[in-house]
Amino acid sequence: MTVSSLGSRAQAEARPDRPSVVELRLTAFAAHRRAGFPLGPLSLFAGPSGSGKSSALRAYEALARLGGGAELDEVFPDPVACVPERARPDAQRRRGFRIGCTADGPEGPVRLDVAVQAEPELRIVGERLTAGGLTLLETALRDPGRRSVQAAWHTAGSSPVTRAPLPDDRLGTPLLPLRVAGKTDGQRQVLAAAEQMVVALRSVFACDPLPRSMRTAVPLGAGRLLRGCGNLAEVLWRTRSECGRRHGLLVDAVRAGCVGPVLDLLAERPVGGIDGTVRALLDRGDGLRTPLGRLGDGELRYLALALVLLTGPGVLEVDTAGEVPAALQTLTVLADGFDRDLDVRQREGLVRLAARMCERGHIRLVGAVSDASWAAGVGGVTVVDLEP
Repeated sequence: MTVSSLGSRAQAEARPDRPSVVELRLTAFAAHRRAGFPLGPLSLFAGPSGSGKSSALRAYEALARLGGGAELDEVFPDPVACVPERARPDAQRRRGFRIGCTADGPEGPVRLDVAVQAEPELRIVGERLTAGGLTLLETALRDPGRRSVQAAWHTAGSSPVTRAPLPDDRLGTPLLPLRVAGKTDGQRQVLAAAEQMVVALRSVFACDPLPRSMRTAVPLGAGRLLRGCGNLAEVLWRTRSECGRRHGLLVDAVRAGCVGPVLDLLAERPVGGIDGTVRALLDRGDGLRTPLGRLGDGELRYLALALVLLTGPGVLEVDTAGEVPAALQTLTVLADGFDRDLDVRQREGLVRLAARMCERGHIRLVGAVSDASWAAGVGGVTVVDLEP
């Protein structure tokens, strides 16, 4: 056995089973230029207002939605806002932006880079999927008059590449399983890399709890938590009976982050309320139940984020890859304003809970905070400092 084969085996054994995004690239996006950010299981973008924290999370969410097959105009309702402020149009008055990421997994690191034209009309003008120094998919806009891009993907058969048009209003990578036959080793390599990228991107839950929407009774529905967590009471109505162990962990977390005694967290139908609605309450243990409407904004945000970290994709409004077993997927939570309205005790308790959950491998967190010095002593936290 040669040294190189030993190295190859060690590398293969070190590859993660669950695909995940390990780098975000903002080549030209909003306030960012030529920026690359490493991402760990728990990453916090830190910096003052205007430093680009929110735009970094917005780019990540955009890639996730594109990876799920969404159309460009759904993902970028205001594409001009994504163009760097000082970007000048070319001779055809075109301006745009570039974003990308790297997904690690069983196939090793796979890179995806996307160029989007925002003006004069929104379209994808270039996409490149690479792995191991090999270009697996490349697209380019050849004819501005056609609503398509010319794509070439790796074949390694009688012809080195296969060429065909792809639509210019959505990402080509998630479309490859519909276009690539998988008959040659090269085609199978393309499909494996594309699947790894799509699985890494798709299971994303962008979460920004809005306390004002969590204070009132809500109608019963599917029991899947929404982005603003306004239907938290409905979700508690479902989850409290479905998994006692996780609910117990949630109660422990709430007890650590809320003022006063907490025996339980529950949902009930309001007395004399509208049929079909529920509200959430804290059971104080002495016969007193406090409606969540009486809690402070920080307590409500803390409670909602703790619920997100302690549940799974089945309880959150996310677009998972249904054809891939859940055991091979990782949920990524995007939390803009992760520390908003939280006091020192709440934010430290929440980041420690996040670190414990992320260490298990089934969840990742990318958050934005104004300052991350308070998280310096927590193991497993990757801090990305942004300068204005």
